Amino acid sequence: MNVMILEVENLSKSYSGKKKVLKNVSFSIPRGTIAGFIGDNGAGKSTTMGAILGTLSKDGGSIKVFGEEMGPKKSHLKEDIGVVFDQVHLPHQLNVKQLGSVFRLLYKNWDQNIFEYYTNFFSLPIDKKIGDFSRGMSMKLSMAVALSHDAKLLILDEATAGLDLSGRNDLLQVLKNFVKNGQHSILLSSHITSDIEAVADILIFIKSGKILLQVSKETLMSRYAVLQCTDKEFEQIEASLVVVYQRKSDQVDVLVCDRDQVPHSIVRKNFSIDDVTLLLMRGEQL
Repeated sequence: MNVMILEVENLSKSYSGKKKVLKNVSFSIPRGTIAGFIGDNGAGKSTTMGAILGTLSKDGGSIKVFGEEMGPKKSHLKEDIGVVFDQVHLPHQLNVKQLGSVFRLLYKNWDQNIFEYYTNFFSLPIDKKIGDFSRGMSMKLSMAVALSHDAKLLILDEATAGLDLSGRNDLLQVLKNFVKNGQHSILLSSHITSDIEAVADILIFIKSGKILLQVSKETLMSRYAVLQCTDKEFEQIEASLVVVYQRKSDQVDVLVCDRDQVPHSIVRKNFSIDDVTLLLMRGEQL
């Protein structure tokens, strides 16, 4: 039985009591897995992550980390969570060497040797002020911090943003190694779908504050299908199989959850996670 490291159930959030940005969001992440969190800008990814971390209050729902309900006074839980957000908030006046001394005081499990290993691995200058770092260098530094206090869960919001191809590949390899022992997990959002495709075990798609689909990458690629059919063929598909559909001028594109249960005469398209993402974000549910 898989032990869940993160469980989010019926999470809801509104701003100013009006605009509902999270609508009963539910998903779970087992130990030893990387979950790709996919959605357009404004879909609710960052709000969900903020609610998990407690930096944003939630209106309703439950968030359990390591089997324990997260709350504002649960500092011991936050010790075990490493965070990298799109907007880096590290003290600009310090250099890397000084930053290590600061975090040694903030985290009980801070490991200076690991921090130095990752700053060297990411080729970060230790005497340069953080305020003079490029965006990519700042993201690498945030990642080094997240990996240096014995975190069991990483929450990464656009952590590969600003990195060149080589830097992204290095970081993705670090993430795969992080979960290899089966005790750690990662929630990773990225607009670079190829990065998620390269490392994720689980895919969570969110649109307008609502989870459209949570599925293992293996199941998606082996059992699901993207169909290109006529209106008449679309009517022949059992409604329970249709995840989402999109009407175009001369055809209907359909994502189905079991390719073996639809007529073989309907055209099946070779698809990538990018194709599925576009269809989910632009399509409609029955």
